[in-house]
Amino acid sequence: MDYKKYIAEIKDFPVEGILFRDITPLIGDGEAFLSAIEELADFCKKLGAEVIVGPESRGFVFGCPVATTLKVGFVPIRKPGKLPREFVSSSYTLEYGTNTLCMHKDAIKKGQKVVVVDDLLATGGTIHAAIDLVNQLGGEVVGVAFLIELTALHGRDSIPCEVKSLIQY
Repeated sequence: MDYKKYIAEIKDFPVEGILFRDITPLIGDGEAFLSAIEELADFCKKLGAEVIVGPESRGFVFGCPVATTLKVGFVPIRKPGKLPREFVSSSYTLEYGTNTLCMHKDAIKKGQKVVVVDDLLATGGTIHAAIDLVNQLGGEVVGVAFLIELTALHGRDSIPCEVKSLIQY
């Protein structure tokens, strides 16, 4: 399926100079969304994923249905102040700022095979923070999967596991 035809381009959002790739047309189309979820789930299954992890918030949109398709659990990665129990945290740099992500301390079992699923790979900051969180808890990130990859930003170059993206710009 040509997923690019379901992505809207918004100039200067969220700040001037950024070209935002809006996924809402894709997730609004049942056939396109299902196709993307099935393709991401096939990648995760191939890697033997025992749990899917997704960063807030669009990682939830793709990670939850992938986990459901595979009949494995889903672990949310949240922004500070959103988790009610003891957590670990990791900070990272975005292409237009900085952020911190958090995960419950009991979310991943030692040695558990994890695939991180998100909507977009840009510079890799978010994914490196997610990998760091899983590593802090003793899990093994065996792969990362995205709907979109911005190849000019070379985010995949420093990712220490298999990378899957359905669309490249």
